[in-house]
Amino acid sequence: MFGHLPRARLATLPTPLERGPELPGGTRLWVKRDDLTGLGMGGNKARKLEYLCGAAIAAGARSLVTVGAGQSNHCRMTAAAGAVLGLEVHLVLAGDRPATLTGNQLLSAMFGAQLHHTGAGESHWGELEIAREALTDELTEAGAQPYPIPIGGSTAVGAIGYAAAFFELMDQCEAAGIRPAAVVFTSSSGGTHAGLVAGRAMWRTGDRAAPEVLAIGVAKGVNLGMPDVHALAREAVELAGGDPALVERGDVHIDPNWMGDDYAVPTAAGDAAIRWAARHGGWVLDRVYSGKGFAGLVGNAERGRWPAGSDVVFIHTGGMPAVFTPGGVPDLATR
Repeated sequence: MFGHLPRARLATLPTPLERGPELPGGTRLWVKRDDLTGLGMGGNKARKLEYLCGAAIAAGARSLVTVGAGQSNHCRMTAAAGAVLGLEVHLVLAGDRPATLTGNQLLSAMFGAQLHHTGAGESHWGELEIAREALTDELTEAGAQPYPIPIGGSTAVGAIGYAAAFFELMDQCEAAGIRPAAVVFTSSSGGTHAGLVAGRAMWRTGDRAAPEVLAIGVAKGVNLGMPDVHALAREAVELAGGDPALVERGDVHIDPNWMGDDYAVPTAAGDAAIRWAARHGGWVLDRVYSGKGFAGLVGNAERGRWPAGSDVVFIHTGGMPAVFTPGGVPDLATR
């Protein structure tokens, strides 16, 4: 189904599906360990980058240009992909260059990427994208043959990685003898979400039951419908050779109640979820992204969204390097 698309093999797949403890409300937890994709310390972006980098190589690119928050996991993994594939990497980042690089920025520099700090705010994505476009133009004029990747790698090409991941996950659920009520994950730039919606739509064409796909929105844009996940999912299905009409508007579910004040601003619920995951499952979550997503999972379980005894899968999308930055962990004394 996806084999006709250019792909650079970068991730360690399939990632494990682990049984976790019971959630509040009696839901049985399973965790899809996409923090273990291998590339540059792992995370969900590896799946997107396989198809994005495949397209870049097919287009004759000699460099990659992408953009993100100061501690962007996507940027760190793009840097790792460039190191593996022998492509020069330029990262357009929010904020000012710190005196000492930590977390994802340290790793990105280790992988050989060039870091371009813009001074822009963490949530000023439009400003960051304009800077990325300007740098792409400069590199094009210099003959670097850049392949531009928008924030989060959230294009139809990138979304294919998670359309394929949905099939991988359903095969694992079948092998484990479970039929999950929902697949829950964190969403900001919308690409992982669109891919899962696309994969679910294609899975259903075989008259197979499919769980709810629930995104926990942690950025203002996705919570307001930007990008249009429905349209992006339809584009991904079409790219895979399917009928875009398979994706229905009602397939897109976003819970916006766990973002807090803004993207990258920690929340009490997110911090509590980070401590719960660490102390009940040994999982490391971050305060920007996966911690808030897990808070949404726990909160929905507490409120009875799924029946007691049902199975729910949380996709752990990574983010571990951000833990090793100033303010990267919550107060561990709180229980």
